[in-house]
Amino acid sequence: MAAVPTFAVPPTFLGIKRTDPGAPLCIAGIPLDIGTTNRAGARFGPPAIRQASRMLVDGDHPVHWLNPAALPVADIGDFTIALGDIAGSLATIETQAGAIAHLLALGGDHGITLPLLRALAKRRGPCALIHFDAHVDTWPDNFGQVYAHGSVFHHAITEGLVEPRRMVQIGIRSPVERAVHDWTLAQGVVMITAQEVHEQGPAAVAAQIRHVIGDAPVYLSFDIDALDPAFAPGTGTPEIGGLASWQAQAILRLLRGLPFIGMDLVEVAPPYDVAEITALAGATMVWEYLCLAAGVTT
Repeated sequence: MAAVPTFAVPPTFLGIKRTDPGAPLCIAGIPLDIGTTNRAGARFGPPAIRQASRMLVDGDHPVHWLNPAALPVADIGDFTIALGDIAGSLATIETQAGAIAHLLALGGDHGITLPLLRALAKRRGPCALIHFDAHVDTWPDNFGQVYAHGSVFHHAITEGLVEPRRMVQIGIRSPVERAVHDWTLAQGVVMITAQEVHEQGPAAVAAQIRHVIGDAPVYLSFDIDALDPAFAPGTGTPEIGGLASWQAQAILRLLRGLPFIGMDLVEVAPPYDVAEITALAGATMVWEYLCLAAGVTT
């Protein structure tokens, strides 16, 4: 158990004291949300996720039996952005991410994933991708804005940052133009809808993810709106019929052993949250990922 009361844990992720960017694992906030198409507010996600993570410091993970806070992980604070400038922000985010060995990013809207993948591709080439979301995010543009948060994976695919035949989307359920849906599948992307998760269960979904990813280095991008609004009301584009938090948690726990190389947790928007439940769900998914990454970095 933590040496201080839960409410007094320092305001870093899990109360982590290490802050140097040379750590094997680094957590950074990216408070950018000017690419949102509905409700803004994800810029306030990083501190809310850090604050909620204080609920996760009282001991070991009850399945993996390790303490994520004891891993060689640093919370390096927030990246700088170019105020009001999407393209400028993406460029500066990419530069900052390029210097970090293994990054866990706290968003921010989903647009932050593009520069993170660009930075990874420069170092490692295209990677496999596990993408939790209500939305496909493969629109060529959103209302004329080509770098809005709904276009991130269109760019990732067309720029060759990911291997689309080793890309899995989990929780998809939003309205979508048929042409965008069909284009995504035509690239080789495997799409697992929220309804299929409900019908098949976490074990079958995790097995399918493992089959698609194989042994490829894999990046995890987790949009909190993959969860149903009952479990994550604090987000900009909520969609009913989504995953329960326990389903997402169970799927992640079954992915241990995959060669993860980075992750982001995006679209937590505290202005719409209730009793911190969205921020806590986001913090918990990052905590789960730390357990998955432990076997890769140690």
